[in-house]
Amino acid sequence: MNVLRRLSFCLFLLLLFATVSAQTRYVMVIHGGAGTILPQRMTSGQEQAFKDALTNALKAGYAALHAGKSSLDAVEAAIVVMEDSPLFNAGKGAVFTHDGKNELDASIMWGPNRSAGAVAGVTTIRNPIRAARAVMEQSGHVMLTGNGAETFAHAMGLEIVAPGYFRTEDRWKALQRVLKQDSLKVELDHDGGFSGSTGSDRDYKYGTVGAVALDQTGNLAAGTSTGGMTNKRYGRVGDAPIIGAGTYANERVAVSCTGWGEFFIRGIAAYDVAAQMAYSKLSVAEAASKVIDKIGEMGGDGGMIALDNEGNIAMPFNTAGMYRGAVTESGEIEVAIYK
Repeated sequence: MNVLRRLSFCLFLLLLFATVSAQTRYVMVIHGGAGTILPQRMTSGQEQAFKDALTNALKAGYAALHAGKSSLDAVEAAIVVMEDSPLFNAGKGAVFTHDGKNELDASIMWGPNRSAGAVAGVTTIRNPIRAARAVMEQSGHVMLTGNGAETFAHAMGLEIVAPGYFRTEDRWKALQRVLKQDSLKVELDHDGGFSGSTGSDRDYKYGTVGAVALDQTGNLAAGTSTGGMTNKRYGRVGDAPIIGAGTYANERVAVSCTGWGEFFIRGIAAYDVAAQMAYSKLSVAEAASKVIDKIGEMGGDGGMIALDNEGNIAMPFNTAGMYRGAVTESGEIEVAIYK
């Protein structure tokens, strides 16, 4: 009987190990914005272009991780690809303010010691995510804004470009369309949705980009970058560069958000995921979904990506779609757009 029990126990362990080994372990998740992303509003060519851009960003991030680099390196690499693409509302594809400028925001956070960096309202830094990392690693501050952030970036040797670099015709036309209809409204992105001061309009496209990653040493990092809202005024800043609102990472989870920034700021959305996991003992999927539900109850919309230190992911959103993708430990890439 003892022999049979031992054999049964060994078989149980083997089955348990096989089950655990079969679970998919993710090492990176990215997003390129959430909102009214409907198949009938997009040609097959446009859809493929977005999927290709998401795939390229994941490949860049995974290459860094596969080479043994840190999750910070991977997050930066993935976001730079999206900042350099005119498809996303970040970097090259940033939307225009009321005054016809491109004002960019970004943040990054390193989970192990919770160090963070951010820039807001910059107009000449080609890749704001790199500036955010420089603030984190080479200054004694967390956030720099406007001219000061640009002076710092130049001193750190980052690439500075003329403001015209960020201009794209589609974004310029979007601004003209908004100004023609109602100069006091802001367009949350380029598909014709508007949000007035009443907050009654919902479910429009947000073009913020973000990435979260888990490296070979088990360390997490998160980053977010955006061009904000079309027709924004008065130096408006959303949640993307605010640590705890649009970006957060600690030793257990990394989060990047996209959506109606004012609600994510008020809900301290990114940090709330970590808090739900720590205090309510929720899984990353449960915590992220609960936070998005809370954002919706407040009247806001959008989505987020989250990755825990065991390779589990969450990508909840309360809009019609969210540009998103993930890559597994073995390099298998998944991308999606619609709900």
